[in-house]
Amino acid sequence: MNGKFFLAAVLAVQVLCAVFFVGQILVSVLGLKVEPIDWRLYELIEIGAALGLTVGVVVGVIALRQANARSDRAEEALRMARSAFQDVLNEHFTEWDLTPAERDVALCAIKGFSTADIAGMRGVSEGTIKAQTAAIYRKAGVSGRPQLLSVFIDDLIENGDQSSQA
Repeated sequence: MNGKFFLAAVLAVQVLCAVFFVGQILVSVLGLKVEPIDWRLYELIEIGAALGLTVGVVVGVIALRQANARSDRAEEALRMARSAFQDVLNEHFTEWDLTPAERDVALCAIKGFSTADIAGMRGVSEGTIKAQTAAIYRKAGVSGRPQLLSVFIDDLIENGDQSSQA
């Protein structure tokens, strides 16, 4: 709460000083006649503006550092999630005794590629890919691609629940 009040106060000082200085420039450029401001008040306003700008720069640097730290933590969490997903894939692929070709096809299927896409990437016929996916589904004990994907999602959710309870 105090941090928000402090930021609001700094912003208010900066806005008031900006309005004052832009107003002074407009008066000068337009040649308007206004009552001169006492030099002491003018100096106080300049000091307030300088302090407001300095504090604004410091707050900006702190906010940037915090944002970078959050970004680094998010990237690390993503790296760990990728690693965990890769571990889950390898465990199941080994458990199901998939051949190297079936592993490739299963990975492409999990990524969402169509049978035609997988066949094109692997340089084989769609019939070969269909036979390999049928073998994968049989070995995994699932009936299709959605169930295959849910096996991995369920494992990741269970592992995430267990690590958050530890």
